[in-house]
Amino acid sequence: MWLLGRRGRGGTLLPVDVLRVAACQVNTVVGDLAGNIERVLAALAQAEDSGCDLAVFPELAITGYPPEDLLLKPGFVADNRRALDALAARTGSCAAVVGFVDVGHDLYNAAAVCAGGAVVGTYRKRHLPNYSVFDEARYFQPGAGDPTLFTFAGVQVGVSICEDAWNPAGPIARAASGGAGVVVNLNASPYHAGRLAERERMLATRALDAGCALVYVNQVGGQDELVFDGASLVVDDHGELIARAPQFAEHILVVDVEVSPRFRKRLLDPRGRPPAEPLPAVPLPERQPPVAPRSVTHAPLVAPVLAPLEEIYEALVVGTHDYVTKNGFREVVLGVSGGVDSSLVATIAVDALGADRVHGVAMPSRFSSDSSLQHALQLGRNLGIDVRTISIEPAHAALLEMLAPVLAGRGPNLTEENLQSRVRGVVLMALSNELGWLVLTTGNKSEAAVGFSTLYGDTAGGFAVIKDVPKGLVYDLCRDRNRRAGRELISEAVLAKAPSAELRPDQRDDQSLPPYEVLDPVLAAYVDQDRTRAELEAAGFDASLAKLVVGLVDRAEYKRRQTAPGVRISGKAFGKDRRVPITNRYRG
Repeated sequence: MWLLGRRGRGGTLLPVDVLRVAACQVNTVVGDLAGNIERVLAALAQAEDSGCDLAVFPELAITGYPPEDLLLKPGFVADNRRALDALAARTGSCAAVVGFVDVGHDLYNAAAVCAGGAVVGTYRKRHLPNYSVFDEARYFQPGAGDPTLFTFAGVQVGVSICEDAWNPAGPIARAASGGAGVVVNLNASPYHAGRLAERERMLATRALDAGCALVYVNQVGGQDELVFDGASLVVDDHGELIARAPQFAEHILVVDVEVSPRFRKRLLDPRGRPPAEPLPAVPLPERQPPVAPRSVTHAPLVAPVLAPLEEIYEALVVGTHDYVTKNGFREVVLGVSGGVDSSLVATIAVDALGADRVHGVAMPSRFSSDSSLQHALQLGRNLGIDVRTISIEPAHAALLEMLAPVLAGRGPNLTEENLQSRVRGVVLMALSNELGWLVLTTGNKSEAAVGFSTLYGDTAGGFAVIKDVPKGLVYDLCRDRNRRAGRELISEAVLAKAPSAELRPDQRDDQSLPPYEVLDPVLAAYVDQDRTRAELEAAGFDASLAKLVVGLVDRAEYKRRQTAPGVRISGKAFGKDRRVPITNRYRG
């Protein structure tokens, strides 16, 4: 569509083309080829009903992301291609750009342009990330050569995939210099705190430098440890944000993208000279049926960005919901101790699944305080969940009696403490076996870092909801959730009391560890920032504290390898991110 649109420097209206695009942020499931096709087709139907010229879907939407070692199965790769062809055959008045696995001499992370009932072109990702949680160089070869442009409704459009956008001299710049007025960018960009702001700054710079509009489409939903936050967006050729989809929700973002004549960039911006050789553009087949009549403009949505604590909380909710439901579970169970960690996990689970699908178990021992049991029961009332009480004392006493001949003369120590935690793990796993409930563990990142947990006890379970949440942030999330609820979902008495595992009389966490407000900054520097002990001391941390924390973290690596996956909310989580050898004598 051609119309008079944006004003030029002299105030006159300039002729512009308008491309109506649907950025389709959908929640795919790895390996669910048929289901993913149906999700794409449903979104494509909405785009067609909205009069769109083009619908753009996330990276590897056919297979789900990341498919990992499913890519080593030739049958899976072939099935992915058959699924793409079935999708392409059903394209109608709106073209689709969708991510899939292409195969040639090797495998490629690719995007297919589908129109008129067929795949009319493909693009292969040029820049493969191989850092943090990404292993794309393990599976894919990078694409080569100049990108091809595609002509949609008179507008030349370039295609790129995720990491391609992070390279200033990458495919976006080349597509724009070759004639593209719009470049679409397919993504499966995982969430971590602060990531959205990083993306928006980068995309604004890339669009401004290239002098073209960018349509950034991100996946949404949870996949094992990863959470994808959506927040698909469109920036114009001046780098201005013109539309943004909501975070953590499926959404079809329909945007009218205005495209000014390309020669203006070359004439008015020194970055546009000298002009590069134009790229070949593939015209799309005549659309059948033709696009329905539509209004000249479509009011863009700019969804608000969640506040930092709410954003992290929502990532935990979405990650928990999708891990539970995508893996075929309906209900979950967790131990509720009356402490802050289990209270937060229970609250997240209720927000993710509904109170009727969450079960709590209070498991008092001889060392449990009456107040902790009352706090656990009160949490159940506050959240509306089923909380049952199962005393572990009979099993604990029986185990002590059974082991007495071996432990005689040694005195009480960690062995007796850990027995209680392991009995609780047995109880929860028995309920899981009998009733089909997934066990949620309740340990936080601070505890996981220093090994302040019992292997096969409180680490036993199927999903570790707050595995990547430091203890201090646990308190912040609890208080923020109470604030948003307008009432105490998590009692202030729970938030005010000293943390304790209650495995011996009058036990407190700070008897075994530095206070969390002291510990967490050291962990952030050593774990998240990869500083050595010498660097910790140079940064001002006490030498004895640095030595203690480094030793605890390193010795606990074997424990972390045996724990359940959990939601990643930081830039460096245990698991996919941090890969330190268990057998390791470096103590620098």
